[in-house]
Amino acid sequence: MRPYSVVVPYCGLPPDPGALWSRWNLDPVLIAILVAIGVAYALAVPTAIRRGAVARGNAACFAIGWAVLAAALISPLCALSVSLFAARVAQHMVIVLVAIPLIATGRPGRIVRAVLAPERRPNSGRGNFLNALGASAAFAIALWFWHMPLPYDATFASDVVYWAMHITMILSALWLWSVLLDRRRDRAVGAIATGLAASTQMSLLGAAITFAGHPLYAPHLLTTGAWGMTPLLDQQLGGAIMWVPGGAIFLTAAMFVLVAMIGGERARPAPVRIRVR
Repeated sequence: MRPYSVVVPYCGLPPDPGALWSRWNLDPVLIAILVAIGVAYALAVPTAIRRGAVARGNAACFAIGWAVLAAALISPLCALSVSLFAARVAQHMVIVLVAIPLIATGRPGRIVRAVLAPERRPNSGRGNFLNALGASAAFAIALWFWHMPLPYDATFASDVVYWAMHITMILSALWLWSVLLDRRRDRAVGAIATGLAASTQMSLLGAAITFAGHPLYAPHLLTTGAWGMTPLLDQQLGGAIMWVPGGAIFLTAAMFVLVAMIGGERARPAPVRIRVR
């Protein structure tokens, strides 16, 4: 007979509440990738600053975002996400709503262009609209797909699937926030539409999870009791974490763009008309 084997998720077996703070994820490959990204950005920043692509404040935001992303992936939150759906959602929200906006504020795309293609021409208006549409669609697809029961369950059975989830969500969120944080006037409409779309679809998904009448996620059916919750209560908490902060933050971002656009219109001087008699 073949010996019975237990599939261990990437973040390990469900943690004991008393030993949670000892469960740091010290995966050397992950740490090496995070360090490589940070070093590459730090080396490219001086050239980008000299060429006027970014300011020092952008670099500071990137550093803070990088630290938040590293904490979300390395801290005991990783292990806790094996036990609780709410912890997995909280990890995703920390990445998507805190780390990635800060990283996007660091303008990594501008830095790459400043170093590799400083003479690149800006996109046309049509290209801007398609970019905003693509960012909205990519983020929505990644978010909804990875929170469907079957793909979600698969992330516990395969490290490859687990990292496919994180990579697609991180890259799509970075694309989305790059659109949302672009304050150029010709891109304001696309940014507003992107923020409203992200707020709506994240709120809908969070509400659907919250109001589901039964537990949807098999990996947590036997792991929530140690934390004083039923699987359904854990699921409802996770849905609420996605629903309220996610919807509110994206909506606020869209409103900031709208206010900035209206303020810019009011600040424009009225044309001077000379009447000839």
